[in-house]
Amino acid sequence: MPTVVWIAIVLGAALIVAIILVVVGMNAPEAKDPIQERLAELSVRDEPITLEEIELSQHFYERIILPIFNRVGEIASRFTPQATLETTRRKLEMAGNPMQMDPAFFLVMRFVLAITFGGLVFLVYALTRRNWVQGLALSALFLLIGFAFPDLWLTGRIKARQKAIFRAMPDALDLLTICVEAGLGFDAAMSKVHEKWDNDLALEFGRVIQEIRLGKLRRDALRDMAERLGVAEMTSFVAAVVQSEQLGVSMAKVLRVQSDQMRIRRRQMAEEEAHRAPIKMIFPIGLLIFPSILIILLGPAAMLLLRSPMGGILR
Repeated sequence: MPTVVWIAIVLGAALIVAIILVVVGMNAPEAKDPIQERLAELSVRDEPITLEEIELSQHFYERIILPIFNRVGEIASRFTPQATLETTRRKLEMAGNPMQMDPAFFLVMRFVLAITFGGLVFLVYALTRRNWVQGLALSALFLLIGFAFPDLWLTGRIKARQKAIFRAMPDALDLLTICVEAGLGFDAAMSKVHEKWDNDLALEFGRVIQEIRLGKLRRDALRDMAERLGVAEMTSFVAAVVQSEQLGVSMAKVLRVQSDQMRIRRRQMAEEEAHRAPIKMIFPIGLLIFPSILIILLGPAAMLLLRSPMGGILR
């Protein structure tokens, strides 16, 4: 079988693996509190449920696949530096912990994908026995691609989540301001945001409320939330709320000012995106639209020119 066919097979297999990973990541259940889910089930059921029923009620991914991968990750964590695990854990928290992965499991997945991609290419050249230098170079390239793919995917999830949180902040601050001005406390206002909406920001406010109920100070819970999100605007908002609490400033005024600033910031971000649009359109226009227009407009003229007496000179 020719080398080109083998390379095409390897590229197709790598593409299929990448599509499977993306589909699994999109369909994986979101990170939820298992204690709250079980309490909700117990509150609506009259008969007590056994541990076997609880186990069978979970998804196949949560019962079989995830425990196996986490076990492999626990073994790999013994040989991984603690600083690397902490950095990976922070990235997973900023991304909302997709697929409920442990840091060690994420690192293991990077190595597995790297070995899979690089090993398939090396296997093709080992079977064809042609040009070992080119085979080793392509194997190293696909090894790097497989190792970097999970990190690029996680970085994309982090940016998308931070962008969604930034867009939701002005409306959330407006609701907080209305609730505080109506006489509710700040904790009750955050609970209202958590009850009314179902997005990443509302879930983070709900987590803050749970941490406060468990005994953590409100300023510490808010600072932890800002650190998990990694959004600069949220960090400044938390700093303003903590400072107003320490100095005794009216919370309603602080929230009103923060809401106005966030709305102005969101409008400025939209204007920046609008100014970037013409620059981003240059490459598609130059590479796709202009060549098509030139072929449509100059094609008939070029054919007539080739059929004319001057066409013999051009030939």
